[in-house]
Amino acid sequence: MNRTIMRKVIVSADYRPLASRSLRGSFEISAVPGNAGTVFFRGDDGGDVPWTQGEFHSFHEVDLAAIFAKGTPGDVVTVIGGTW
Repeated sequence: MNRTIMRKVIVSADYRPLASRSLRGSFEISAVPGNAGTVFFRGDDGGDVPWTQGEFHSFHEVDLAAIFAKGTPGDVVTVIGGTW
């Protein structure tokens, strides 16, 4: 079943997945411009990948449960896309 996904993820100081269970699809992920600090995503090698405020990227055929983010508690990452 195809469905639109739009969510606001509040980051914390510790890495957390963008979805609590497997959610596969194509998405645009954004570190909101009004964030207080940098959002860090866990890279495929386990290292921190910094995203500045307002930075966004498109991802195709990924699982949101496998993408982890952390940052200043209360900052926001948005996820817009869908399952196909």
